[in-house]
Amino acid sequence: MWSIGQMKERGRLAFKANYWPCVLVAFVMSLLTGVSSGISGFHGKNSADEYAQQATDTFNGLPVQGKEVIVTAVISIVAIVSLISILLSIFVFSPLEVGGSHFFKKNLVDPNTEFSEIGKGFNNYGATVGKMLLMNIYLFLWFLLFIIPGIVKSYSYRMVPYLIKDHPELSASEVITMSRQMMNGNKWRAFLLDLSFIGWILLSVFTLGLLNIFWTFPYMYSTSAALYRELKGI
Repeated sequence: MWSIGQMKERGRLAFKANYWPCVLVAFVMSLLTGVSSGISGFHGKNSADEYAQQATDTFNGLPVQGKEVIVTAVISIVAIVSLISILLSIFVFSPLEVGGSHFFKKNLVDPNTEFSEIGKGFNNYGATVGKMLLMNIYLFLWFLLFIIPGIVKSYSYRMVPYLIKDHPELSASEVITMSRQMMNGNKWRAFLLDLSFIGWILLSVFTLGLLNIFWTFPYMYSTSAALYRELKGI
């Protein structure tokens, strides 16, 4: 039975043994996640109707025709930003997540793993995009129900990016099923493992986020890869 201390120790040692490539890969992964979340937050907090109402209220003193033009422009911008966010998430961010997960998994046994390994997430591109898309659709549907079931399922599907690279012969549903099986009985402890980094994350506030870039994020990604290898028995 694995322990939080063991996983963090393995992750930390592997990360420190190949410091700069780990920092760069983690930076790319966290940057893309942040951009995606930021864009999603922009168009997710308000509906197009709400943005239209805000635009109408802001330019209330303009003639009716002028307000209609501005409202139409606002709705168009929101729609374009939403579309770009979705397309980037599907066709760019997902393969990079697979490639980054592959990098940290490999780095646990090869301290000379190069940054370029992140690009291998684009190998077998169509299948990778399709499998990640299905997983994200499932997660989206679970989060539509309630937040807690969505979080639980996010832990069930945690190993999907690693499995996609390790088992390209499996279908999307088979990869998701394998991840669920690996995480059975491990979701709560995996949550506690993530929670154990909260101190580093809070401390990063005092360094304007620099601690996250140069220590916390690569440490977390490396530890997550260690958990995958432990549950996979490799």
